Amino acid sequence: MRDLSDDTGWINWLGVRYRTILQTPAMSIVDTASPAGSGPPRHVHDDADETFVMVEGRIELWIDGVTSFVDAGEAATVPRGAEHTFRVTDDGPARKLVILAPGGFEGFFADMAAGQFRIPEDMAQIGESAARHHLRFTGPPL
Repeated sequence: MRDLSDDTGWINWLGVRYRTILQTPAMSIVDTASPAGSGPPRHVHDDADETFVMVEGRIELWIDGVTSFVDAGEAATVPRGAEHTFRVTDDGPARKLVILAPGGFEGFFADMAAGQFRIPEDMAQIGESAARHHLRFTGPPL
């Protein structure tokens, strides 16, 4: 993985590093660097389509019960309203661009980094921010 020792613009939450590189009403792009085995609980974006562009590494992607793998140089899209999650494979780490259209969801990552909330201990606070960003958690991580 590329050296990310220059922390300019990066925020951290649960071992994952996030850097917003585009923030507009139409679209947001967040650069993420994630350790092996990391990934969120199952969730739904009610108002946004989400695309993962894999820069380095590999993820296991679960969308509405169907599992696939996305490798460096590949991309996958999750349509709004689809239940999904992902996990960085054990041979990680991974780096990906997370593109959401419309934009605005990047604020969730900022909230989480500011509060350093833990899963599952702080799900009430996480859920409050999630609701503001049109996100619903629906089940456990992979």
